[in-house]
Amino acid sequence: MTTLYDAPAEEVIEALTEKFEDEDAIEPPEWADYVKTGIGRELPPEQEQFWSRRAASLLRKVAINGPVGVGSLKHAYGDAKQGTTRYRVRPRQKSEGSGNIVRTALQQLEEAGYVEQAEGEGRKVTPEGQQLLDETAREVIEGLDDPALERYL
Repeated sequence: MTTLYDAPAEEVIEALTEKFEDEDAIEPPEWADYVKTGIGRELPPEQEQFWSRRAASLLRKVAINGPVGVGSLKHAYGDAKQGTTRYRVRPRQKSEGSGNIVRTALQQLEEAGYVEQAEGEGRKVTPEGQQLLDETAREVIEGLDDPALERYL
């Protein structure tokens, strides 16, 4: 049986992004086009389908690391601060990602039934969410032409 761990992460996230684009539950809020993805960024994302791609990535991270809270997900989506390593006079510093983006996407995943609140521990994936991830991983592996991956089918 194919699971989430058997398929390449990028391919699973892309396939989930396409599935989320068809669903009405995962839609970008009105402010999503104007907000930065973290304190260390200068501009909002220019990527097509950013919101559904971030929701797909969050669902995968919650499934792998869950139960997980918004704070640790903010840390996971952070990056190097702008300007701190420009002249290399002080050590690198890390900035966190946007908590509002993470929180809102997780709330949409909860409404869709893929994620649920764990008792005081953050969020964890539901059986429906795990089923969606495993089915998507199976479809991804079937679509790849790598003979080494046929053992997972």
